[in-house]
Amino acid sequence: MSKDFPSSKFERGSRIAKTGLKVGTNYAKRYLRKKSGTENETTDGKFHSDNAKEVFKEFTKLRGTALKIAQGMSMDQGFLPEEFAEVMTQAQYSVPPINKALVRSIIKRELGDYPEQLFAKFESEAFAAASIGQVHKAELKDGRKVAIKIQYPNVRETIDSDLGLAKILVKRIVKKGTDMDPYFEEVKRTLLDETNYIKEGKQIDLFRERFGGLNIVIPKWVEEFSTDKVLCMTYMEGRHLGEFLKEDPDQETRDHFGQLLWDFFHQQIQEMDYVHADTHPGNFFFTYDDKLGVIDFGCVKKFPKEFFMNYLRLLPTHLTDDEEAIRELYEDLKVIDPDSDTPENEERYFKFARNYGKTFAEPYKYEIFDFGDEEYRNTIKYFTKDAPIGNEPRGSQHFLYTTRVHLGLYNLLMKMGAHIDTTKSKEILSEMLDVDFGELVE
Repeated sequence: MSKDFPSSKFERGSRIAKTGLKVGTNYAKRYLRKKSGTENETTDGKFHSDNAKEVFKEFTKLRGTALKIAQGMSMDQGFLPEEFAEVMTQAQYSVPPINKALVRSIIKRELGDYPEQLFAKFESEAFAAASIGQVHKAELKDGRKVAIKIQYPNVRETIDSDLGLAKILVKRIVKKGTDMDPYFEEVKRTLLDETNYIKEGKQIDLFRERFGGLNIVIPKWVEEFSTDKVLCMTYMEGRHLGEFLKEDPDQETRDHFGQLLWDFFHQQIQEMDYVHADTHPGNFFFTYDDKLGVIDFGCVKKFPKEFFMNYLRLLPTHLTDDEEAIRELYEDLKVIDPDSDTPENEERYFKFARNYGKTFAEPYKYEIFDFGDEEYRNTIKYFTKDAPIGNEPRGSQHFLYTTRVHLGLYNLLMKMGAHIDTTKSKEILSEMLDVDFGELVE
């Protein structure tokens, strides 16, 4: 096994602990320099970025849970410096694959034989590599083209130890006294799901049954070539967002695919059941016959009903700008603490969150909304990147994934510059929330 891919708890623990110690020492030295007046705020950006690169370099070698933590660090929750989070976004894309010999041994152990015996064709070079596993193209002996996702060794076995050590690292960055346990427990539950490929296969079938139709394409799980650590699914042709935009598509084409993304999101929440909770460009294809391809069903969430309904109620409540109702929802969702011993800080955060929520709800005011509007994009960027709120998490731990889903959708649509018809989505929300969105349309 590659020395650059430590799999034992001791090796992984040593690397994470070493990284945490180095980052913690850097932050302590910086604090002393600031106290002594030898360093000022203008150097903050480079400092956070350099520390993030140190963490990313080591976590990339570890892959698995460690890289999932890095992905979590990239989400805009307001408790990590912007520059730190920006570097961590690489965890979704820039991961080197494991070596070919290790791939063959994993397939032999999991499926009972080497790939050249099992498949008519098998490409030894991975065409995608992420935090938990990498994907290879193959062809079954019956002629079907498939994608084989191979989980890195010992990922599931190291979840507890990786998270425990990562918690020490994160606590060096976030505000002192912050209770991170609910967030880490939520991440742990999701990781246990994501490392169970049999469960993911069943979720592929679930989504294929519910949403696979004229405009949505979802791969088919090939159960006979799958285990909890190897996942076989039919291969889908298409291009990701970056490739799609390089083709300089016309506005009509952008609108078409943007509408498919928007409608897919709202069709999911209408069911009040399972939601594809990993909305980033790598998980969506734009096919050449104008369909939306959806992949990677490891991160699928079923949110508690009370939380999810309150989250959705934020949309019409922000549109009416009812301050009392907004405040009540924020208290229910643990965004603000009415019993805080620093009420001025809570009020400051309330004003920020109220303005952010109003901006986030704005698309639902219109029958057609232009996500390419530069002013709107800059406003969203301000709230998600340049918010004047420090390094402390806010809100229920379930926001980790509702944010990933909803903000991820907005980011995709803004990059596409899509014009979205909100009529059907408002009908869905009106029925769910017993609110007439029609009265809110300008």
